[in-house]
Amino acid sequence: MAGRTAQGEGDGDGDDGIRTFPFPVGLSVGGVGIQVGPMGTGRTWHADAPLHRVHRIDFHVVMFFSDGPVQHMIDFAEYEATAGDVLWVRPGQVHRFSRTSEYRGTVLTMQPGFLPRATVEATGLYRYDLPPLLHPDPARLGALRAALDQLRREYEDTATLPLSLHTAVLRHSLTAFLLRLAHLATSSAEAARQQAGTTFTLFRDAVEQGFATNHSVSAYADALGYSRRTLVRAVRAATGETPKGFIDKRVVLEAKRLLAHTDLPIGRVGAAVGFPDAANFSKFFQLHTGRTPAAFRAELG
Repeated sequence: MAGRTAQGEGDGDGDDGIRTFPFPVGLSVGGVGIQVGPMGTGRTWHADAPLHRVHRIDFHVVMFFSDGPVQHMIDFAEYEATAGDVLWVRPGQVHRFSRTSEYRGTVLTMQPGFLPRATVEATGLYRYDLPPLLHPDPARLGALRAALDQLRREYEDTATLPLSLHTAVLRHSLTAFLLRLAHLATSSAEAARQQAGTTFTLFRDAVEQGFATNHSVSAYADALGYSRRTLVRAVRAATGETPKGFIDKRVVLEAKRLLAHTDLPIGRVGAAVGFPDAANFSKFFQLHTGRTPAAFRAELG
């Protein structure tokens, strides 16, 4: 799986060949480690990073939508956000902005290291298991808007405080907003886990650990101590899919990542996701995507 190591100065590729763009410090007011402002056309992280191309960033992006719907891809999954929704993209996640959707609302970007470690832990900034798309209820939506509006006012007010105090106030305001956002994300994830049930959760975690070498539903069922029928019921209730479909989707996602963001030969990509035979990998990939691995890679070029 692609690593999430942040880049240093400038832009470039990580050890895995994935293009990662750094936080645009020069675009922030006063050079502080955050930006808050309106979403709109013409914004970019870097001159060589068109937002409609798949890429990664080494900072957090929180988009607060005032209109919609908007289509946004994160890790090859399409999310549809509308007014009142929040989309949280974490460092290292592969994502792409839509060419056709109009992004309206407020966007917050935050550089890793701007907040102290205790706050980072309390706000779950690196909880990649949490859902990126959040749908706050009216009460939480109002509280989030108020916190974000306060943060934006503090961000734009560079005249009333020295830079050191201005930065300290920003950290406190940002922490207040992120604590509310983290609570929303954690609550959403917990509700989803309860709905899915323990059986599916264990299966999902086992697949995440073993998909590169194990594609067998029976093997997962045996390892978890469930009958195949029990596993089928749990996965279908949680996702609407069969266990085999769930495994295959995870394998396809990893294959897409490697095809899109590395120069590995197709045979080695197949081997990395459990297909020692390149021909079998190509057949599998085409069956699930409608394209050969070579065609998929060419489309992203």
